[in-house]
Amino acid sequence: MNPFAFIVGCPRSGTTLLGRMVDAHPDIAVIHEGRFAPDWYERRRGLTADGLVTPELIGSLLGHPPFKHVSVGREELEGLLDGGAPVTYADFVAGIFDLHGRAHGKRLVGDKTPHYVRSLPTLHSLWPAAKIVHLIRDGRDVTQSVLGWRKVTERGGSVARFSAFRDDRVATVACWWEWLVRIGREDGAAIGPSTYYEIRYEALVAEPAAECRRLCDFIGVPFDERMLGFHEGRERDDPGLDAKKAWRPVTPGLRDWRSEMSTADVERFEAVAGGLLDELGYERAGRPPSAGLRDHADRVRRSFATELRDRRRRRLPSSWQAEAMPEPAADAGEAGAG
Repeated sequence: MNPFAFIVGCPRSGTTLLGRMVDAHPDIAVIHEGRFAPDWYERRRGLTADGLVTPELIGSLLGHPPFKHVSVGREELEGLLDGGAPVTYADFVAGIFDLHGRAHGKRLVGDKTPHYVRSLPTLHSLWPAAKIVHLIRDGRDVTQSVLGWRKVTERGGSVARFSAFRDDRVATVACWWEWLVRIGREDGAAIGPSTYYEIRYEALVAEPAAECRRLCDFIGVPFDERMLGFHEGRERDDPGLDAKKAWRPVTPGLRDWRSEMSTADVERFEAVAGGLLDELGYERAGRPPSAGLRDHADRVRRSFATELRDRRRRRLPSSWQAEAMPEPAADAGEAGAG
């Protein structure tokens, strides 16, 4: 039964909004960014090589800052290992989710962690029945949000770690957005429509009731009007979130690249990720990029893809595979000719 669902997507795409709406359902509790479910399995953190839980995992979880969002204490975690028989990671995490749900009086429990979009095969392998909900937002609006995100602009985290970000922030964020959306969609297509579901941010804020009904149909629970009133009566009970942003009602138009993004920035973004915008049905701003801008976009994408290839556990979308390969070196005869 649990984990019941995972809400994923490129960061700054509105996953917090969607997570809060689903968490307001009387049957579903959504953990706000547990940030461990697939990651620690992939790294075998606190696990044996074949994925069995060791006692060290408990201390690691309790020392993991995002675990503060999980309503489970040490004694309960230790209780999951009390039986004496080996416990698989999948069963251990399922037990954690069950305990979190019990603490909130709900039978179904999910996790909203955007970067899980990179780990859909792992999630599906561990919990084949878990629903995966992929929220997608226009990458130009995502870019505007990312470039105002303190994690990136002040702390140098996330996409700012890529070397190309120093030279062209917009083009680098376009690569990052395309990478995450494509890898999620490709993996989702392989998982199949009974388990993987896409929802557009723009549709969610334009018609929240209709989109929530469709989502509830997919995950197999009755729609409840409380999903639309997720913000009502809520106070700042989560120190990791800004109260105004976390609990305001659904608000269309919080970002609008048409009025907020310069023409030059739009052209650089579309030179990199225009193909994906087309695939997703988002309108382009206008004229196609010049040859010089296309060349620049290709250089940024190659740099970005090469760094991804060189990082552990960073897979590339199938359409990017060739772009991450180094240029063939000239042989000795060619190098010495002329």
